[in-house]
Amino acid sequence: MKARTIALTFVMCFVGLTLCFASPIMGTWKLNEAKSKFTPGAPKNHTVVYEAAGDNIKVTVDGVDSEGKPTHNEWTGKFDGKDYPLTGDSMSDSRSYKKINGNTMELTNKKDGKPTVTARIVVSADGKTRTVTLHATDPKGKKVSETAVYEKQ
Repeated sequence: MKARTIALTFVMCFVGLTLCFASPIMGTWKLNEAKSKFTPGAPKNHTVVYEAAGDNIKVTVDGVDSEGKPTHNEWTGKFDGKDYPLTGDSMSDSRSYKKINGNTMELTNKKDGKPTVTARIVVSADGKTRTVTLHATDPKGKKVSETAVYEKQ
């Protein structure tokens, strides 16, 4: 009985530490359009979900394109700055995330090895807001900058 209690105590401590050190980016994020700044007709990611997938992270993005048609893309990899395949995005075929600190990351999407989108992702200190400052080139070759604000669900 004593050994079981000690083992259970260690398991609970481990789970508690894991939750304390979990990345604040994990979870479901919904776009707050009122707080965001988009150029007219810009595509929008309405929901972004970060979840564990074994020892990787899976990111699922749902939104609309510039014509209002639904979009969906998925990425699975690590936040280590390396490129991993991106599916469902006609403008990009790979994505990398690089962790800057506990609340900040950089994202780069590429097509055929060339960057198409760069972004800085910052999660607020309270973990309730995620701000994405994005720089990209649209299909017509025009440079665009967007700021998307998301709220944790």
